[in-house]
Amino acid sequence: MQLLHDALALVRQQYIFPDVAAEVIAAAEAGAAAGDFDGLDDETLAARVTEVFHATSGDKHLRLLVRSPDHRTATTEAETEAAWAEAQRLGNHHIAAVQRLDGNIGYIDLRGIASPGDGGTAIAAAMELVTHTGALIFDLRRNRGGDPEGVQLWNSYLFPDSDTHLNDIYDGATSSTRQFWTLAYLPGRRYLDRPVYVLTSSFTFSGGEEFAYNLKALGRATLIGEVTRGGAHPTRRFPVSATLEVAVPNARSINPVTGTNWEGTGVVPDVATPAEEALPVAYRTALRHVLSTATSHAVLAEAQEALTAAG
Repeated sequence: MQLLHDALALVRQQYIFPDVAAEVIAAAEAGAAAGDFDGLDDETLAARVTEVFHATSGDKHLRLLVRSPDHRTATTEAETEAAWAEAQRLGNHHIAAVQRLDGNIGYIDLRGIASPGDGGTAIAAAMELVTHTGALIFDLRRNRGGDPEGVQLWNSYLFPDSDTHLNDIYDGATSSTRQFWTLAYLPGRRYLDRPVYVLTSSFTFSGGEEFAYNLKALGRATLIGEVTRGGAHPTRRFPVSATLEVAVPNARSINPVTGTNWEGTGVVPDVATPAEEALPVAYRTALRHVLSTATSHAVLAEAQEALTAAG
């Protein structure tokens, strides 16, 4: 099967752990020789091969995938990136909602992490809309990840200057490590001296996990919800046919505080609760903070009413 051969060649060339790549390739080739992948449609084939990848490597980023219909006409890396950028633009750069909840609590529902080049203006606008709130909730329960520089931008809004070391990424192809620090300049005001709550679920993955892990390691946010899915390896996608692509981790994250990452373990919340209860728990906690710190009589009355209603 030529497309499987091509996919495995990319795993051999790109995977961050060559010894694991060899094991994955051997397992997939054994499955092919046994006829495990014969006569399958694209969706079933992708699922079966991915099962082999995961069973052998334990790496949830390593996958054979059905290509998005919007990406199927893209044959070069530049065309693929352009299609991806257009999809993010039409999806509002993964920002599903920005609200001021009753009691002067900010809320941002973030479903992915856009790159600053594509989504920087939208990210700045979202942070501007919550800049005067008394506490801030980031909802990452449906976040599937994205761009490390996007994580850097979002996280930078929560620190005062460029002196905070957020994360490192080791690139296997170049044997080099890139450091990610908070940014010296931001297009808008920073969100400082107020509590931040991050909601997580077992669905939260990759860049969404880095967002949460960075803030937890630095003591800048309280994580509420479930242990996340556990994928810490930055990944590239490569077309192997008009309808299939292989996602191959080609780097690994190294947190400067913990010296490790969340691969295979997930990010553990500070307050463990079912994902569906995470927002009510965070909201009540944030309202109590506002009630203990606010000076505006109108905000205090609104927060008390909201807390009473929330139970």
